[in-house]
Amino acid sequence: MIVTHPTEYELHLFHEGSLYESYKTLGAHVTEENGIQGTRFTVWAPHAARVSIVGDFNNWSGHEHVMKKLNDEGIWSVFIPQIGEQELYKYEIETSYGKTLLKADPYAFYSELRPNTASVVYDIGNYKWNDQKWLRSKKRKPIYEEPLAVYELHFGSWKKKEDDSFYTYREMADELIPYVLEHHFTHIEIMPLVEHPYDRSWGYQGTGYYSPTSRYGNPEDLMYFIDQCHQQGLGVLLDWVPGHYCKDAHGLYMFDGEPVYEYMNEHVRENSVWGTANFDLGKPEVQSFLISNALFWMKYYHIDGFRVDAVANMLYWNTGGQLSRNDYAVAFLQKLNEAVFEADPHILMIAEDSTDWPLVTAPVYEGGLGFNYKWNMGWMNDILKYMECAPEYRKHIHDKVTFSLLYAYSENFILPLSHDEVVHGKKSLLNKMPGDYWRKFAQLRLLYGYLMAHPGKKLLFMGGEFGQFDEWKDLEYLDWDLQDFEMHCLMQEYFKELMGIYKRSKPFWELDHTQEGFQWIDADNREQSIFTFIRKGKKDDDLLVVVCNFTEHVYHNYKVGVPAYSNYNEILNSDGTQYGGSGQINKKKLKAVLQPYHNQAAYVEMTIPPFGVSILRPVKTRKGNKSDGKEKEVRSNVIGRGKR
Repeated sequence: MIVTHPTEYELHLFHEGSLYESYKTLGAHVTEENGIQGTRFTVWAPHAARVSIVGDFNNWSGHEHVMKKLNDEGIWSVFIPQIGEQELYKYEIETSYGKTLLKADPYAFYSELRPNTASVVYDIGNYKWNDQKWLRSKKRKPIYEEPLAVYELHFGSWKKKEDDSFYTYREMADELIPYVLEHHFTHIEIMPLVEHPYDRSWGYQGTGYYSPTSRYGNPEDLMYFIDQCHQQGLGVLLDWVPGHYCKDAHGLYMFDGEPVYEYMNEHVRENSVWGTANFDLGKPEVQSFLISNALFWMKYYHIDGFRVDAVANMLYWNTGGQLSRNDYAVAFLQKLNEAVFEADPHILMIAEDSTDWPLVTAPVYEGGLGFNYKWNMGWMNDILKYMECAPEYRKHIHDKVTFSLLYAYSENFILPLSHDEVVHGKKSLLNKMPGDYWRKFAQLRLLYGYLMAHPGKKLLFMGGEFGQFDEWKDLEYLDWDLQDFEMHCLMQEYFKELMGIYKRSKPFWELDHTQEGFQWIDADNREQSIFTFIRKGKKDDDLLVVVCNFTEHVYHNYKVGVPAYSNYNEILNSDGTQYGGSGQINKKKLKAVLQPYHNQAAYVEMTIPPFGVSILRPVKTRKGNKSDGKEKEVRSNVIGRGKR
């Protein structure tokens, strides 16, 4: 990355809010000027009276390397000969009222290991990538019609070494990638990796937006990790926080003694919920900073997408408990998404939004915010409330299951069972389930089966796959010792099998975002808390019938309407003994009876397992079979019918 003195045009674009590679103009860049090797430093500090570069090279004295102010908007720059990579530095800023501040570089590519806070001069462009096959494969099929299953993790607490130290980025490539692929996930989503001072902020309160945290290694180490993910067919999503940042003294807060990156108005600047400061999303320079940051992670780290944190906090002002629309945030998010998709049409931009804001995943030219996915927080809250309810009372909140299908196609949804639901006293997913030990596991298997069968892409937080019993312990690591216990091993095997079926079965994802992909068979069995529905692929005969029983009762010879006069195989039953269940399964083919039932042309009689999910697939007959004509005629009359 060769950088010279910032040009007037670059500065104009920066102050206009459209310098989308602002990291090439601002920050610290090893370069050559007038035949002399050194580093060019450039920073935006509009209210500063003086800005100097300090570091070991000048004994941290601000008198030797004073920066030159380039324009009235507050861009400062200086070239220092013989300063190269790995040098520690900060900006010494004299405020307009005479106070001296020491600030880390907002555009630094690398940072000192906490608790130290200096920035590090670093050349970001030396890594040689080997993921060309992955990059080509992303362009072949739209993700909307492909399986998408995300494993969400916190890098520092997934697993630790025997001495309680962190695995490095490179070591995690060997540990994590085979594990995630074994469980059939398509992507990992990593909680924020930007530099942050406090471990327990989990990265959500950052100081170095261009600096991957040095806790786990250097930038090339992270690039290696992502490269290995891609080479083995695994996508990488980053949790990204463009709404707010921490107020530590060396960070962005009051950068030159006055509001720079934050709002001027204290009432909207201060985020009392998290003790942070909100970005001023209406300020052009902040737009250049944040949009450049997203594009930077895409270009230099080959990131496949972003889970944009706390969109609700951005969309609405919260002043004294009163919410009002933040038009600056709306315009910023639209501008961000347009820029990102122009750079890469195949990127995933995922809104973590708990509001009912319309058209979150609609294109900007249609009046939308421009994301292509949104977390379905409503589904998550409803289904967890339903599962936590005592089974005998679930009939009284029956609509907690059915309601999500009324809006399932209003956005492109991801169904999250995320870290937020298994921390701060909320209990683990397993421990949320009511009842004794066996019932907890049975209901968790049922929950996962319903998650996979419900329209929308999937996300699970680490540890859920083997039934972590305690809630997430962010300072420790997952309870891997639980794998020594039979029920946790069986849960893990069930999850692998379920995920394998999900990935192999087009009806579970091919029409995920259109109403043609789902049809209720019976949504009204409140008394027994049994739900039956169909998931469909693009081909008329490509379908699955799903039966969910949210009580502990077993039913034999239970009639379920089916959409085709055919035999059916039970391809998965969560009550199988191989998963720790009671064995109430349907071993033999289920023969359809040609008699209307549940608004379908036929029905099967089956055993309904306790706290169980059954997935049925029609047995396809060979061409030329005598029943072909009759079967096709019946199917053509019933596909697409029934109550939604």
